[in-house]
Amino acid sequence: MDAALYGPGGFYRGPEGPAGHFRTSVHASPLFAEAVAGLLRRVDEALGRPASLDFVDMAAGRGELVTGVLAALPPALAARTRAYAVEIAERPAGLDHRIEWRAECPEGVTGLLFANEWLDNVPLEVSEVDPAGAWRLVLVREDGTERLGEPVSGPAAEWLARWWPGAAEEGMRAEIGLPRDEAWASAVGRVGQGLAVAVDYAHTADARPPFGTLTGFREGRETPPVPDGTCDITAHVALDACTLPGGRTLPQRDALRALGVVGARPPLALATTDPAAYVRALTSAGEAAELTAPGGLGDFGWLVQPVGVPDPLSG
Repeated sequence: MDAALYGPGGFYRGPEGPAGHFRTSVHASPLFAEAVAGLLRRVDEALGRPASLDFVDMAAGRGELVTGVLAALPPALAARTRAYAVEIAERPAGLDHRIEWRAECPEGVTGLLFANEWLDNVPLEVSEVDPAGAWRLVLVREDGTERLGEPVSGPAAEWLARWWPGAAEEGMRAEIGLPRDEAWASAVGRVGQGLAVAVDYAHTADARPPFGTLTGFREGRETPPVPDGTCDITAHVALDACTLPGGRTLPQRDALRALGVVGARPPLALATTDPAAYVRALTSAGEAAELTAPGGLGDFGWLVQPVGVPDPLSG
């Protein structure tokens, strides 16, 4: 998985970027970047409006989110915001000069670290229950051929016992989320003061999928997760396992509504008094509805981890 996504010729090194293959909340509507900008303003207030405020876009793709956040900030706040895009691919041509492009997250962040659909691409092991009822690692060739390997042991087995409970029956699968827990803890550790947020497809211990969620995406279509570098390989995230003390999870619909993203239809009278404004408002309402829809983007999980400040999304 690591080689297929991030190695030489890996999927995420392609010039088209993630947007060439799938659509995230960032691509669905500028309302998402505007909401994140609103969250950054709340973090700024919680920090007492420091002279320099950081915004870190983890797994930045081609810089779409960080670009939208800077554009949505008031000029005075944008002027004292240090914007970072963390991504393994090369810096896109024409990217705003104010954005620092980095392969790794900076240290000592004072502000907001935002990881949209990052953890689902942190490589992990897949396990399957064998005929004897034991969890075994699933080994896979570059062409997608699989076989069962050695039994799951050590910290990985401890993770499964704690975070993937329930009876183990032959053929059941689980994704061992320990690398995601470690990656998130490392990212939060880069925040000196402020807020870290991870947004992803997620599941919880009381409703783990019995056959796992590993899949692939190519050119907008779901595809078998063949690790040859031609497709995205992704698995939903056990955000409850990633959560550190003081953090919490909530659905995207609740987080965005707390930031003012609502799908309310504009008053019909506006169509008569100002038709252009009505069309704009109707479009915005439709985009807000998509971002918060049950069964769709609204079901994404937000892991909110304050560091030395009150939770800006509470209350």
